[in-house]
Amino acid sequence: MTTSHFYPVGTPGQPWGDAERAQWLARQVRQRSYADDVLSAIDTLRTRLDVETYGEVVYGDARFPLMAVRSRNWQSGLPTVLVTGGVHGYETSGVHGALRFAEAHAAEYAGRANLLVVPCVSPWAYERIQRWNWDALDPNRNFQPSSPAQESAALMRLIAPLRGQFAAHIDLHETTDTDESEFGPAKAARDGKVFEAHGIPDGFYVVDDTANPQPEFQQAIIQAVERVTHIAPADEKGEIIGSAVVAHGVIHYAMKELGLCAGISDARYTCTTEVYPDSPRATPEECIAAQVAAVCAGVEFVCEARYAECDSRGN
Repeated sequence: MTTSHFYPVGTPGQPWGDAERAQWLARQVRQRSYADDVLSAIDTLRTRLDVETYGEVVYGDARFPLMAVRSRNWQSGLPTVLVTGGVHGYETSGVHGALRFAEAHAAEYAGRANLLVVPCVSPWAYERIQRWNWDALDPNRNFQPSSPAQESAALMRLIAPLRGQFAAHIDLHETTDTDESEFGPAKAARDGKVFEAHGIPDGFYVVDDTANPQPEFQQAIIQAVERVTHIAPADEKGEIIGSAVVAHGVIHYAMKELGLCAGISDARYTCTTEVYPDSPRATPEECIAAQVAAVCAGVEFVCEARYAECDSRGN
């Protein structure tokens, strides 16, 4: 629904200019350490996985190396899966879910799948528990040619040589109370619009691609996660965050049209996960476990699909 909501930057009804963006930026406070939380965890993976720096984000005098981990002994005949977290830096379980998956489960898929894991796409935003980057841009609406978002452009360069080779891409996200208390109102203020609230769904759900729906893949993920935490129900309109629920815990978005991360790989199977860390029915640990369960289910699905295809061909 449309609601009025005062945001302390800008003038209602007028899009921000440089002064308002500078005022917003001055409000952002570093609250945690990318080096301590993410880079140190990635360092521990070097004995088992290939670790690479695929770029750098530079904002003011701050520089952040962008890191990815890959399966060792990459094999061209295996299904390739891309896992991304922290496209929105404030969505903590996405970052730590990707790290946990790489640490605890990547070895299980050696010889079965090639894995490319990017745990934290937006390190500046991770440190500030923020959705946007330094420029007040949402990286998850800027996976487009000539992207103005450093984070988005760097990730697209990383996957460009493999584009079209991915079997699946699983992008790990959260829907939080701050989506409607902070980030939604900020976006409306930035764009000179009125904030529209849809309510925060209580539970896990996934976003499939409107142009390429894969219901069996999504349900495999939902079924796995349901063993860890609860699935978000539809609201009274049969929707989640303003989109129609098309199956248990599943909605659709136009991924490429909207410039979403899950649309960059040309994978057959794509999924954006969403957990609700503010739920009274879930703990932060359960949210991380739900992300891990989603990734494992997605990788298992494409592995099984590949072997079923090989069997049908008599290979």
